[in-house]
Amino acid sequence: MTNILLQAQQGGGGMMMLLMMVAIFAIMYFFMIRPQQKQQKEIRNFQNQLQEGMAVIVGSGIYGTVKSVDLAKGTVDVKIAKDTVITVAKSAVFKDMVNTPTQK
Repeated sequence: MTNILLQAQQGGGGMMMLLMMVAIFAIMYFFMIRPQQKQQKEIRNFQNQLQEGMAVIVGSGIYGTVKSVDLAKGTVDVKIAKDTVITVAKSAVFKDMVNTPTQK
């Protein structure tokens, strides 16, 4: 009789372990994976809406203004100084400088 009770308790513990693992995965999905996917989607939408004259921040931390966008090559010309224009990959432009809070 005691042996049957021990086996029943052990079987239930395996099911609880499985439920705990599922719960942990669900928590990680909703607090880590899903927000990151949402942020990446927003960045892609921003990159697809780049227009001449937009103030942007390039991934390397360079601030500038979009001079032109070449969709065929996937590049963006960014003016960073009076007579200085650099060409970067469209995927390297990731923030709108106008909507970025500044620190004082």
